[in-house]
Amino acid sequence: MKKLTTLLVAAFIASTGTLAFAHGEEAHAKKTGPVKKEQKEWGIAGDAKAVKRTIAVGMSDNMRFTPGNLDVKQGETIRFVIKNTGQVMHEMVIGTKKENDEHAALMVKFPGMEHEEPYMAHVAPGKTGEIIWTFNKPGNFDFACLIAGHYQAGMIGKINVASR
Repeated sequence: MKKLTTLLVAAFIASTGTLAFAHGEEAHAKKTGPVKKEQKEWGIAGDAKAVKRTIAVGMSDNMRFTPGNLDVKQGETIRFVIKNTGQVMHEMVIGTKKENDEHAALMVKFPGMEHEEPYMAHVAPGKTGEIIWTFNKPGNFDFACLIAGHYQAGMIGKINVASR
C-alpha cells in the first residue's frame, strides 16, 4: 500500500509540476513570476491584455458555484473573478471531468496538498481570486472545488466551449 501511495504522489507531481503542503484553511502564497503557459485539453493560460469578457463566479458553503453553467466561445480569453462568500476555504479548478476526478481523489488522500497552476484559484473566506484562461479548444469541461469533501458534495460546474 505504501508503494502504491508513493507511486500515486509521484504521478501527481509529474502531471502537475508542483507540490507543497498547506491546502487546509490557509491561503496559498501569491503567484509570482511569469504564468506557466502549458496547453491543456481545456485551453491555455491567458494574457490579461487579451481578456474579452469577465465572468463573476460565486462560491459558497452550500457547496455550489453561481453560476453553475457557463458558455464561452472557442478562442475567447475570459477573466474569472471568483468570490468566496462562505466561511471555509474554496477553490475553482478548470479541467476535464477525468482530470478533476483524479485530482479530487488525491486531495482526499492528501488534504494538505497545495498546487499552483494558472487554471486554478484557491480563495479564502470573504476573499476574491482570479483566473485568466483562453479556451482555444471546443468541448465540454468542468470547474470544481477539489478540497476534500467539497467535490464529493457536488461543488462542480460546467463550461461549454462552442467551436468557432
